Amino acid sequence: MLSRTADHLFWMSRYTERAENTARMLNVHHETSLLPQSAAVSQYGWQGVLSISELLPAYSRLHGEITPQGVMDFMVKDENNPSSIITCLKAARENARAVRGTLTTEVWETLNQTWLECTRMLKRGAFDKDPGEFFEWVKFRSHLSRGVTLGTMLQDEAFHFLRMGTFLERADNTARLLDVKFHAVQSDFFGAASERDQEYDFYHWSAILRSVSGFEVYRKVYRDVIKPERVAELLMLREDMPRSLHHCMSEVVGNLRHVSANPKDETLSRAGKLRADLRYGHIDDILATGLHAFLTQFLDRVNQLGAHISRNFLMPAPA
Repeated sequence: MLSRTADHLFWMSRYTERAENTARMLNVHHETSLLPQSAAVSQYGWQGVLSISELLPAYSRLHGEITPQGVMDFMVKDENNPSSIITCLKAARENARAVRGTLTTEVWETLNQTWLECTRMLKRGAFDKDPGEFFEWVKFRSHLSRGVTLGTMLQDEAFHFLRMGTFLERADNTARLLDVKFHAVQSDFFGAASERDQEYDFYHWSAILRSVSGFEVYRKVYRDVIKPERVAELLMLREDMPRSLHHCMSEVVGNLRHVSANPKDETLSRAGKLRADLRYGHIDDILATGLHAFLTQFLDRVNQLGAHISRNFLMPAPA
């Protein structure tokens, strides 16, 4: 496969996944902002939305004060924001158009229709009227795109680059979400907390789980009250959780293996070592040495892995 084709497929799936992740994050913050809370706590939460995507400086330059509506508009319909939903859907569509012959008709039409309908919805004010419904629509279209890909694409190299991009992007987002949200907890979850703190923490951890469709999964797996260390374990180390770091890296390794000519390829080796750390890791050891340090290192390694994938299989990034 031409590296240019692989590059378009890889980034097409990453942008689609990024749009869904942004919609999930904004939807949860929109819902929790309706709960009783102080102005300071509310603003800290919206600041966290920008911090997850490393967009706080860019937002501050353009808009100054952080407001719920300002953040929502910036992350949804600002075409100058490279991580906004409209920008991601447009980029996914443009990458798909560049490799139209490699995709099935159903995959192309799904991505094209998603972008066209999104622009129409934003122009007629559907997002401003009901943000929650709009976010659910974005999530549904991403699910549809993935389902159509699985159901119609030949599972060849093109398919594996699509899947690789999806799960590399998902791993990056889940790690960022965990890192920012664990810092946002007001009370020390290993010590005694007041009743008010415990109530806040419940909604806080519930929101994190709901943002990755993990609330029902948590209840099924642990059958207990929500505990921060178990939230971290579920979203990091459990391979059977679809949006966990472990599951994502297992998918990346599996798809890399299909496109790598050499089983001892350095890129495949890096991905395998990263998955092994998650497969044999224990949450108590990670928390003892520092969750932030672990996640920071994980993000660095994921970025390095992405760079190696680009260098070995895709179009080299400009210097």
